[in-house]
Amino acid sequence: IRIQSMTNTSTMDTEACVEQAKRIVDAGGEYVRLTTQGVKEAENLMNINIGLRSQGYMVPLVADVHFNPKVADVAAQYAEKVRINPGNYADVYKRQQKIHDRFVPFLNICKENHTAIRIGVNHGSLSDRIMSRYGDTPEGMVESCMEFLRICVAEHFTDVVISIKASNTVVMVK
Repeated sequence: IRIQSMTNTSTMDTEACVEQAKRIVDAGGEYVRLTTQGVKEAENLMNINIGLRSQGYMVPLVADVHFNPKVADVAAQYAEKVRINPGNYADVYKRQQKIHDRFVPFLNICKENHTAIRIGVNHGSLSDRIMSRYGDTPEGMVESCMEFLRICVAEHFTDVVISIKASNTVVMVK
């Protein structure tokens, strides 16, 4: 079990993020999550990281990315872990190219920077492709995760954490 928290400051406000992250660590936090909505926020993770390290805080930073794979690419350069949501990540590229073709370059950036990933599946944000095949079922949630894990295995990328959550307790228990 690890203790973590997420900042509620703007990721563009370096000083506020650094100060809040320090408070999280001082209270026992072992990871600090930062919402990373866009490329600018992902780029500012570098400044937050430098600000913390310069003050002796070595806590791993986790970039919480939801909708934009390009943001994940940038965040992987400055955070120790990047959280992606397969439902959002996959939908962006479902028609334009295969998930594999977009996900592998991200994994390569992670390998180069020793960045772990968290595959965070949400019951409420499964991709259209998964929904049309499985619906919002436990099986759909598992498959959403597994298609990304299969790529990780094929690419020999093992620095992966999985989280699956549903607000529907029946689905979550199953």
